[in-house]
Amino acid sequence: MSVQPLHTPAAASEADAAPTQTLSISQHIAEFAANLTYKSIPKATRENAKYHVLDVVGTAIAATRFDFAQHALSGLLGIAEGGKNSVIGMGVKLPLRDAVLLNGILAHGLDYDDTHPGAIVHPSGSAFPCSLGVGEHIDASGKDLLTAYALGVEIATRVGVAAHGLMHIRGYHTTGIAGHFGCALAAGKLFNLNAQKLTLAQGLAGSTSSAVSEHRADGAWNKRMHPGWAGVGGITAASLARGGFVGTRRIYEGPDGLFQSHTGGKLAEVDLPAMTGALGDKWYLDEVAIKPYPICHLLHACSDAALAIRRKHNVKPADIVKVRALLHPDTFHYVCEPAEMRRKPVSDYMAKFSVQYVVAACLVRGKFGFAELEADALNDKEILALAQKVSHDADPESQYPKYFSGGVVVTTKDGKDLVHMEKINRGAGERALTSEEIATKFMENAEMAISRPRAERIRDAVLELEKFSACELGQLLAGQ
Repeated sequence: MSVQPLHTPAAASEADAAPTQTLSISQHIAEFAANLTYKSIPKATRENAKYHVLDVVGTAIAATRFDFAQHALSGLLGIAEGGKNSVIGMGVKLPLRDAVLLNGILAHGLDYDDTHPGAIVHPSGSAFPCSLGVGEHIDASGKDLLTAYALGVEIATRVGVAAHGLMHIRGYHTTGIAGHFGCALAAGKLFNLNAQKLTLAQGLAGSTSSAVSEHRADGAWNKRMHPGWAGVGGITAASLARGGFVGTRRIYEGPDGLFQSHTGGKLAEVDLPAMTGALGDKWYLDEVAIKPYPICHLLHACSDAALAIRRKHNVKPADIVKVRALLHPDTFHYVCEPAEMRRKPVSDYMAKFSVQYVVAACLVRGKFGFAELEADALNDKEILALAQKVSHDADPESQYPKYFSGGVVVTTKDGKDLVHMEKINRGAGERALTSEEIATKFMENAEMAISRPRAERIRDAVLELEKFSACELGQLLAGQ
């Protein structure tokens, strides 16, 4: 689809004719995005992208059996009028932006979607719902959908890498902010915008890019909607730019731009070259980690450490005097403090962000999955008693934010300190999950809500995405 304005406003003409001798960051990215093709993405990166799509699709399907998904659908049905876009696993049709919002909620709602550790961004939770939604809207090919998705992941991740944790420290959820820019480009690519319009789209996305992290104290659901809202904002920005609406060309580095405003004025500490460095040669998508646990990614190393100590030493909860969870200090406010609140989480969502609860559950039950987030686990007296003994401290050798390092020290009644450290969290870097492990995770997630034969059809279609159109994929994911 292509909408042409009846006339081109003077401001838009001036924007399109902007000086090119010194490109701004958004102009540099726009030139890259406009010239990006399916074939210019390395084959290995394209294959990797399909496994990340498979992972986020499985997570979204699993989410449909949880109450937050049904409440989100109910809320949107109250305002939606018509619509032809698919909702993953729910068999309903919604208008484009409503479908993208709901699919984003499903993708990120279980906190089981992928993360780039250095960026502290969940890129697929916004990039795939956006690309699927716009792809259906214009009847894009599978190749074009995959290209847009890869672009969206890449730029959202680069925003997070450039910020390197400064937004998180300020109380923002970087995923929801970075996703606006990735989605503006993904949507703009599918709308076939030129470089000038892609520049404007990024500038406009900056005016909707906010995602406040206040949710942990009461187990609220705000964070669940951030990637979907990034998709809504990105599509809106791209559509306005397509119509000639003018956005700033210095949204990233400007004196009132993204990195100045969202880091508390610490623009000098932002790695601006990371936004464009080796763009097209180095793909940050290849560094995105897929989660082995349905909890905050910052806690995965501590989870694995607690389970390793339990297996190796056969330690029983009754033998434990105290436990120290070791993480980087910049993560304390997110998963450790205030400690008393974390030691008895009032909801499954709060539990996902509690190092005290997660470590205690691992030591008591010898595993951590969705069962450890059910009501019986949250009220398990043995887990809660052990959580009271869990404190947190700084990991002196943490590689955060490159990796979400962590570890656990268990002190037993006989005076022994049992220690296990994880410098690289499982799923990241050299410890990335294999394609077989990702496919297994998908099947386990999908079978929580749909039949095995249907899950297998979805798996096979995603892994051969180039052979399907976005509409065909959307219908298959929706169960229609």
